[in-house]
Amino acid sequence: MGFSLLMKKASLAGAFFVSAIWLSAAQAFCPVPSGLTSVAVQRVVDGDTLRLRDGRSVRMIGLNTPELGKQGRSDEPFAVAARKRLEALVAASDGRVGLLPGKESKDHYGRTLAHVYSVDGANLEAQMLAEGLGFQVAVAPNVDLVACQQAAERSARRAGLGLWRQSPVLKAEQISASGFAMLSGRVSKVQRNRGGVWIELQDSVVLRVAPNMLDQFDVASLEKLKGKQIEARGWVVDRSRRGGLKPGQARWLLPLTDPAMLQAAP
Repeated sequence: MGFSLLMKKASLAGAFFVSAIWLSAAQAFCPVPSGLTSVAVQRVVDGDTLRLRDGRSVRMIGLNTPELGKQGRSDEPFAVAARKRLEALVAASDGRVGLLPGKESKDHYGRTLAHVYSVDGANLEAQMLAEGLGFQVAVAPNVDLVACQQAAERSARRAGLGLWRQSPVLKAEQISASGFAMLSGRVSKVQRNRGGVWIELQDSVVLRVAPNMLDQFDVASLEKLKGKQIEARGWVVDRSRRGGLKPGQARWLLPLTDPAMLQAAP
């Protein structure tokens, strides 16, 4: 498709005027694979979820966008912008996208897990990440595009785009609710036992690598993290609600699902 036609389609879809530039960038981050299955989109549910005309819901692999408000809660910053942007990208793709299913094909909600591509070959997760409209996430075994998606997010972070205009990274002691979070803190303790590897951040949050995930991590490096400032991301759990919180234990637990979810603090 020619540049002018792509720009015209993006404009008609209400996309940002830089769509063509971002599309080429997204292709550079995550090149289009062969053998994609073309499907028709019924509607965009939110910034990382599509409803297909065949009735399936598709959760995009590697992308987590801010949550839309539910049950009286307000929308998180950039949640509406992310949904509108994905709507524009799908419209610019003539309402059809290509799916590349993950090694794990469904999540615990029954949604199809897949990478999503436009008719022009742009990976839409990388597109959203490059515009600062979501966070890169890695949940094994669906980690094939981690490197290119990390690169897309880094470009937005460096440029201060979208949700990176102000740092979304919380200090470990600032965690006050369950849900997705990016956090930073100094490692006060590292312990390995039958429950896996436990990395404590200033007695506020503990990161856990479960026993079945240990072979994906460099355990020796994890055990050397004490005293270091790190950044982690994932879905925080309130252990006090399970009734299993013992005296002296950190209330907040963040399970690490892939090494990409943990790094040295920038």
